[in-house]
Order: sequence, then structure tokens, then C-alpha cells
Amino acid sequence: MGKPQIIVITGPTATGKTALGAYLAKQTGGEVVSADSMQIYKNMDIGTAKPTMEERLGVPHHMLDIVAPHEAFSVARYVEEASRCIDGILRRGKLPVLVGGTGLYIDSLLSGREFSARGDAALRNALEAEYDKIGGEAMVQKLGEFDPESAAKLHPNDKKRIVRAFEAFELTGKTISQHDLESKSLPPRYDAVKFALTFPDRAELYARIDRRVDAMIEKGLQGEVRSLIEMGVPLGCTAMQAIGYKEMADVVLGKCDLDSAIEKIKMESRRYAKRQLTWLRRDTSLEWVEV
Repeated sequence: MGKPQIIVITGPTATGKTALGAYLAKQTGGEVVSADSMQIYKNMDIGTAKPTMEERLGVPHHMLDIVAPHEAFSVARYVEEASRCIDGILRRGKLPVLVGGTGLYIDSLLSGREFSARGDAALRNALEAEYDKIGGEAMVQKLGEFDPESAAKLHPNDKKRIVRAFEAFELTGKTISQHDLESKSLPPRYDAVKFALTFPDRAELYARIDRRVDAMIEKGLQGEVRSLIEMGVPLGCTAMQAIGYKEMADVVLGKCDLDSAIEKIKMESRRYAKRQLTWLRRDTSLEWVEV
């Protein structure tokens, strides 16, 4: 028996992935699994362009509204939960349709890569405190005692990765270098047919992004952000740093006028689309579909 087959619909923002994914799942009797790093958050519907119940066409959608906006969410957790969803769909004899523009989520899910550990907050905090106390140079030196390969690669200022290397070793007994090597040798988790949506003309994509931002404002993005702030969602958390939410929070707090914020959201969205295209173009197995 071959690997389980799934369909992937990806591409930059505002290319119609959501609509195509729901339509395709409807036609094939499949179910949609979201691969969008912002649509995982509850109470964040307008700025994330989360599909409405009507847009879902009666098709089950997974990996939407699964965490509160203030919660931290990792790629490891995404892979763990999304693969569970996909395996459930396959057990039901249905076709999983993976839809979204978060390339890191899609690549990590399909690759079969296992993550060294979910992590341990207390251990991480202790390691971060040690880094702050003795400094990056000393931490890299200590790391070199059990993982010389990582120590040679990491810059002393790269606190996050240095701490992660210590944490992985403490939790699993394996160096992060060994873990990465083992991960790369694993076969892919699924046999995926991958489609990427794009516009033949970049200007057309940018115009569509601008129209989508205008539509989000009309639907009440400012009110959505105000509600999140009133709920006590911290401004510094990942969810509130997302494009659209960060700029609109400044409007709500009186730090910026609405017109300037709208222009900034459009500009940041265009830049994001450009980064998405750069990421996707590295993947030679993608079938590009011009919208």
C-alpha cells in the first residue's frame, strides 16, 4: 500500500484558496484542513479572512478556532493536531484537502518530520534566565560540550535557538543536530498533489489584496480588534502582531488614524504575498494554477 493521498491548495494571500478548497472538497466528498497560522485563533474572523459557514459549503473544516488569541501556538503543535485531523478523515474514507498559505505549516506537516518535544515552559524559562545571566558566548561554549555541531552554527545573539538546543537535549537526550538529521531521512508523511494559485500579473494580485483589505474594514475589522483589546488580549502576543490587527490596534488606542492604518495594512499584505511567493517557488513539486 502506498502513502495516504491528500490534495494541497496553497498560494499567496487573496488568491481564492479558501473558495477553491471548499468547492473541491464538496465535489469529492472530502473535508478541509486549514493550513493558516492565524485562522487557528478564536474571535479573529474578519482580519484572518476565516471562511464563514456559508463559504464552507456544508463541508467540514478542521484546524479553525482551536486556540484563544493570547495562547502560544507552535509548528510542532500544528503538525500534531493537523495530522490527527487528516488521519481521521482518511479513516472515514474521505479525501483530505489541505488549504492555506502558511508554507512552514504545510511543509512540516507533509515532510513526516517529527519534532523533538512539545517543550517545557519551566525548563525554557530557566534556560532563558541562565542565558540572560551568563550571556550568549558562555551559553554557546556550554552547548559545545555536548553539541559541538550546533554550537559552531549558532550566533551568540541567537537566544531562541540556543535555548532550544539545550531544551531539546534535556528533554530527549538527543542533540538538536542529531534530531534534525533523523528528521531529514524520514519519508514524507503523505502523498500530496499540490496546487499553488497565482495571478499572471503581480499588479492584479496587489489590486485584489487592496480590495480585500477594504472589504475587511467594511465588515468591521476595527470593531473586532476593539473587542479583542477589551477581552484583555495582550498587544504583544503573536495573534495581535498579525497584519491588520497590529495596525488597527493603533487606531483603537488613538496612536494612528484610520486611513494611514488601512494603507499600512495594504502595504504589509502585499509584502507578505511577495514573501509567500518566494517561499513557494522553492518547491519544484508544485503545480501552479493561474487564477
